[in-house]
Parts: sequence; C-alpha cells; structure tokens
Amino acid sequence: MNANASPAKALEKSVVRQLERAVGKDSVLWRPEEVLAFEYDGTIERAMPQAVAFPNTAHQVAEVVRIALDAGLPVVPRGAGTGLSGGAVAALGGVVVALTRMKRILEIDAENQLAVVEPGVVNLELSKAAEPHGLYYAPDPSSQRVCTLGGNVAENAGGPHCLAYGVTTNHVLGLEVVTPTGDIVELGGRTGQTPGYDLRGLFVGSEGTLGIATKIVLRLLPRSEATRTLLAIFDTVDEASEAVSAIIGHGIVPSALEMIDHHVIKAVVQAMDVGYPDDAGAVLLIEVDGLREAVIEEAIEIKEVCAAEGAREVRVAEEAAERERLWAGRKGSISALGRLAPNYYVLDGVVPRTKLPDVLREVYKLGEQYGFPIANVFHAGDGNLHPNVLFDERIPGETARVLEVGAKIMRLCVDAGGTITGEHGVGLEKRSFMEWIFSEADFAAMANVKAAFGGNDLYNPCKIFPTGKGCGEVTQTKIEHVMKQAGPDAYI
Repeated sequence: MNANASPAKALEKSVVRQLERAVGKDSVLWRPEEVLAFEYDGTIERAMPQAVAFPNTAHQVAEVVRIALDAGLPVVPRGAGTGLSGGAVAALGGVVVALTRMKRILEIDAENQLAVVEPGVVNLELSKAAEPHGLYYAPDPSSQRVCTLGGNVAENAGGPHCLAYGVTTNHVLGLEVVTPTGDIVELGGRTGQTPGYDLRGLFVGSEGTLGIATKIVLRLLPRSEATRTLLAIFDTVDEASEAVSAIIGHGIVPSALEMIDHHVIKAVVQAMDVGYPDDAGAVLLIEVDGLREAVIEEAIEIKEVCAAEGAREVRVAEEAAERERLWAGRKGSISALGRLAPNYYVLDGVVPRTKLPDVLREVYKLGEQYGFPIANVFHAGDGNLHPNVLFDERIPGETARVLEVGAKIMRLCVDAGGTITGEHGVGLEKRSFMEWIFSEADFAAMANVKAAFGGNDLYNPCKIFPTGKGCGEVTQTKIEHVMKQAGPDAYI
C-alpha cells in the first residue's frame, strides 16, 4: 500500500480487490472513467458509484453484497439502467451490482405455462423464446427491447397491454432473492399459491430496497386467436379523453388503450412513417384480442363509441404489418421527442379515468405558465399519465424550473384522487412526494418491513422513503454540480 494514500483510498483499493476475488478481475469497474456510464438511469438524477460489479450467479451477488456492507459502502442493484425514477442511481456512491450478465432463460415450461429466468434477461427476449410454444409474456414496457426482467420486478413495471392482463406483479409466481444480509431465500414458487404471507407480492415493486432478485418464475399466456388494432383520430385531447371512459363504460376492456397528443404526433411523424395524421389533436391506439368472433364485435362497438364521442375517423388494422406500424409510433414516441427539444423530463402519475380531461387541461396550463411545451403519451385506459416536459438544459435555471413544474403535475394527480406513480416507481425522484399520500404511521410500517428483510440505510439508499441517513441533499437534485461536471454542451 502507498504510504501516502489516504485511508479512504486504501479502503477503496482493498474493497476492489475483494470484489475482484468474488466475481473476477474483469468483472469489476472502479476507475472514474469506467464507472462514469453508471452515474445515471433514465432520469435527470446523477451520482457516481465507487465501483461496479458484474456477478454471474446468486452466490456471487450475495458475496458482493456482504463485501460492500462489511466495508460500510452502499449497495445499489442495477439492471439495464432504463428506469425512470432514479432507482438505479448510486445516490451516496458505493457499489453498483449490475445484473446484466445474468441473462439466461433457464426454462420454458410450456405445459404449465411458465418460464424461469435470470434477472438480466431482456423483456422482449422472453416472448421470443416462448413464441414457438404459442405463448408470450404479457407485461410490455415501452422499453421492452432493452429493459430487463429483474428491473421490471423491482419497479413492478407496466406497459400498454397491462390494462387487461395486469402489471408485473400479476405475472410473477416465484423469486430467488439475495437479501440485504447476503442470504439467499426463495419467495413464492412455481404455482403462485403458497401458504402464509405473500412475500413474493411484497417484494415485487420494492425498488431494490428489500433485496436483489437472482431468479424469477414468470407466468406465460397463450397467444390470442385474433387481434385487431384501431386508431381513433380526434380533433381535441378532451374528446379523446372522454372516449376513453366511454369505451370502458360500455363494458369493453381492451388489451391496450393508449393516448398520444398533438405534440407527440408531431414528433413521431417527423421520425417515422406510422400513418398518424399530423393535424390531429390526439389519437387513441386501441387493441382488442381474444376469440375471433368476439374481437370483430368489440372492434365494431369501439368504432361506434369513438364516433359518438367525436372521432373524425377510426382506422382498423387487421394484418400484423399494419398493427406493427401503428405500434411503432407508440413505442418510439418518447425517443422521437428529441426532434422537438434537446431534453425532456418524463413524469408518471395516475388519475381516475373520469378525471383525465380535467387533469390534462391543467397540465397544459402549467406548461403555458412555465413556458414549456408538455407532450402527453400515456396508458389512458388505466389513467396512467406520462407528461413529458420539453426543455433545453443548457439554458441557466431551466432544469430547476422543469423539476418545479413536474412537482406541480404530481400534485395535480394526487389532488384528483390519484397517485404519484403507476409503473416507473418512486425511487430517488419522487420520494419527497410520498408525504402527500402516507402518514407517519404508514412510513413506520414500511420501515419495519424493510428492517424485517435486513434492509438498512446502506441498501439502495435514498429510494422511496422521504428521509434517510445522508440523503437530505439528494432530495433536491444537485443541478448546479451536475451541470458544472457535464459542461455547457451536454445533453440529458
């Protein structure tokens, strides 16, 4: 050891050596230029880890956890880094446990309609593997081509087709988990019906604060006999919003019911040819599936409902190529926003369906008040809003103002009887909003759950809870520090 090295540096080196022995020298990053890519996820938040470890097995995960915590370093689980709430950001530094090398599909049990996977498996790859058996995995986040199933479990991810089929928690049967104490335990099983407390359900959506999933048993569904996708075109967002409630009010629950507003349409038609009319105020992308006869009848009824609510046109795609073209616009909508502004801040709130018109009007008003265009693309069927605030971070003070308008949008959702997240999670980004929803007694109960799993202030710190040791400054993003590091020409 260099006699001139500081104690902190010496400790860091010793931890690096232990990590290298646990997972292999080529599976640990620790130099600043190496870990730079792991300082962020899909949010505005930034924080540098001190090391990143890439385990290949549950036992290696457990060893990494023990090494980090024994050294007094925070542990931060990470999947593909596509999360939208700062859940994978190393807020207080420490060791990031990157699970992307644990990417094996261990089993497809077609007879029992389930799959056993490692956490680093990309969401869409599971459906591809199940397709020869006539099966698929239903939860489909818009990032499904890159997001991992371990991250989906951590955030209880949703997606366009979760309206009818449920979000991630409805499809997780069992889990192998490394606890914050480094123990390996099993929650649930292969049937989804186990006696006692539903610890499986408790773990899903815990955002990496209760442990790290190292093996996941997932429910698969049979592919539908028929599918039809409809594009309902409206002149105003209000008309499209009213149509959402009208469709479900008629007793129809589509497999997907998405809304795309005029800002997003403008961006999408510039980026790709998907058949959206560029002069529409909003479109609804609606999909029904099931038995052929039922699908035909539902599609006819949906057309009638939309026409009654003011749709100027309803197009029906029956062929796979037509459907894929329409869905390409929805799946690529967020990335297309880069054509309208250099930066965007995506939010995730939920309101009752009947409140959509009122809340959306107020969202647009906030955009006008603050001088930011706000583009909306969201899961309208379950009231899960995704306002995207468009801005340019290079303008001094813009990022702070964006966070301010974002907080006001979240407050609108809560005041309308909704909540602050439908699928992105609370994470680092929205933890200060939790006090709008929960009491001190609620927080105490949740803290007891975390403690029961062995969680402490070093295990994915500063996530979910509004307070935490050393997390006070993190509640308000360190914007000035981030901007100074990134430089004047950087983009979020």
